[in-house]
Amino acid sequence: MQFMLQWASNSEKEISAMSFKLAKYIEPDFTEERFVNAPNCQLVLAPHAKAAPKGFHATSIFPEYFKVGGEWYLAKDSRMDAVPVWDEKSKKIHVVEFRNIREGDMVVVGRSEDASEGIYVHADCWEREKAAEKDVFAFRQSRNRETSFSYDYETLINLLKHEKENGGYITWVLGPACSFDVEARRIMAALIEQGYCQAVLAGNALATHDLEGAYLGTALGCDIRNQRLHEGGHYNHLDTINAINTYGSIPAFIEGEGIDNGIIYSCVKNNVPFVLNGSIRDDGPLPEVFEHTYEGQDTIRSHIRKSTTVIGMATVLHTISAGNMTPTYRVLEDGTIRPVYFYMVDTSDFAASKLGDRGSLSAKGIVTNVQDFMRNLSSGLGL
Repeated sequence: MQFMLQWASNSEKEISAMSFKLAKYIEPDFTEERFVNAPNCQLVLAPHAKAAPKGFHATSIFPEYFKVGGEWYLAKDSRMDAVPVWDEKSKKIHVVEFRNIREGDMVVVGRSEDASEGIYVHADCWEREKAAEKDVFAFRQSRNRETSFSYDYETLINLLKHEKENGGYITWVLGPACSFDVEARRIMAALIEQGYCQAVLAGNALATHDLEGAYLGTALGCDIRNQRLHEGGHYNHLDTINAINTYGSIPAFIEGEGIDNGIIYSCVKNNVPFVLNGSIRDDGPLPEVFEHTYEGQDTIRSHIRKSTTVIGMATVLHTISAGNMTPTYRVLEDGTIRPVYFYMVDTSDFAASKLGDRGSLSAKGIVTNVQDFMRNLSSGLGL
């Protein structure tokens, strides 16, 4: 069932966008007795490359502070399931994946989170409006296909406007379904063109079917306008991959074939980076696809490190991989600490909530299909 949300007048929308405010970060009070009397965190040398000492501390999505030499240091660039490493030269805590641990790295050891071992996980760190007192028994508290997402759309639209106006970094994680409909492709391209997208993370399939749509008018052989199957259409994505590989790169293919529409076209045209990661099931793949998992993961993290909003659509695999690298906060160049917003859009309420089950507790799920989601964004943003 398709539907369109009815938005307020232009003047009301402008006021709403202007009134959007980021949650304010609440710094820990390190003059409290528990922080003053806390010991320095224990630092133990890594015994081997890719191996942490026993009892290592694993980071979470929350801001974490470590006491070294009597001072508390925030890990400014964090992610879950990695280890904090102290750099004596720079006087900084670096958050390092296990595969990037070097022999002799000074790794933080300890698994308490309350400052008793010089480690403090600052989970309740955002100032928020006082919530109404909750009843012990209440209906409709979960987020599923019955949930009304009108407020979420309004909030997201105003957030996107705020990010664009204030130099935010919006990263989109896209599954192949984003390319199956001509209007969804147009809207995603418009988001890129108009500054609502600073990076695209996807797989071989999204790029293949999006470029197939521009090249042959189909996605997996089905017309992107009316979803009708073209005769011999099951060859179309393979012909597209073959043509691109013949040119040697996606930009060369776009120029050589006169491609003038689509998601990847808009990325190339507007110098918006796209990161394509391979999987065991890929056809081709395209020349730009990372075939080495960890090279791709490092490239993803290079964008997640800058991201202030992340939106995943119709891809559980890629969204969870991005989510595992995304903390709840970002330290800006001027030292300001702001929240990172994360949305997961999927037709399955299981998929939309799975990200939270994998540790990304701040992620919000919106249960709908990509086509309706994009149309609602387009209506709210005037694309």
